[in-house]
Amino acid sequence: MNTLLKHEIKTNLKLVIIWFVCVAGMGFACILMFSGMEEDMEEMAQGFASMGAFADAFGMSSLSIGTLVGFYATEIGVIHSLGGSMFGAIVSTTMLSKEEDGHTGEFLLTLPLNRNKVVLAKWIAVIVLIALFNLGCTAVYVLGFFAVGEEIPTREYITFHGMQFMLHLEIAALCYAVSAFSKKNKLGVGMGIVLLSYAYDLMARVIPDLKDFIAVSPFSYANASDIFSKADFRYEAVIIGIVVIVVSLGTAFVHYNRKDMAS
Repeated sequence: MNTLLKHEIKTNLKLVIIWFVCVAGMGFACILMFSGMEEDMEEMAQGFASMGAFADAFGMSSLSIGTLVGFYATEIGVIHSLGGSMFGAIVSTTMLSKEEDGHTGEFLLTLPLNRNKVVLAKWIAVIVLIALFNLGCTAVYVLGFFAVGEEIPTREYITFHGMQFMLHLEIAALCYAVSAFSKKNKLGVGMGIVLLSYAYDLMARVIPDLKDFIAVSPFSYANASDIFSKADFRYEAVIIGIVVIVVSLGTAFVHYNRKDMAS
């Protein structure tokens, strides 16, 4: 089991580095650019704040993009949310299905491992990879704040990135269940889960009839503008997220044990 775990981490390490460089690099660059555009951003903030539903959807009505914290929450927070969710979806959507897609299923099951251990080892690998991505990005953003001489609201920052880690795990767990059912790599399905969840969260913030059901989207509890503006925390969304993770993993374990593996 340890061998399989190490193999999966090593195999996907290049993917972690690529996504880390892209997402963290974009975030770091945005922080540095903000210091040179601060005066212009203050004027833009006034315009965005008066844009009604658009401002509500992206959190610009509760935070000003004229400050680095507000800019971080409304802009960089979105980059990290979507980038990390897509990364988690890519890793987990292919984690189980790649054995059948690559015709290595028979070899894997000849090893002294039952299917439960295979599913567990691969899921632990997903957790480790997502944790490496998040820790790396978080450290780079901190360096960005220090580079421009700005203070970080520590409590909100830790809360936001803790919720981001859970968000990425929830997306990954959903995609892991998809992977257990698939004989081919379903990257499109994984990307669809991310984009539909994000789109639903945006719509629920501006459409009154959907606001009572916003907790359905995993992006609802990891929203940077909510956390940094110290708005009410969506505890019900966190509970739903934990349930989704448990149910998705349970589904993956049960189905993978029952399925006929293609050679």
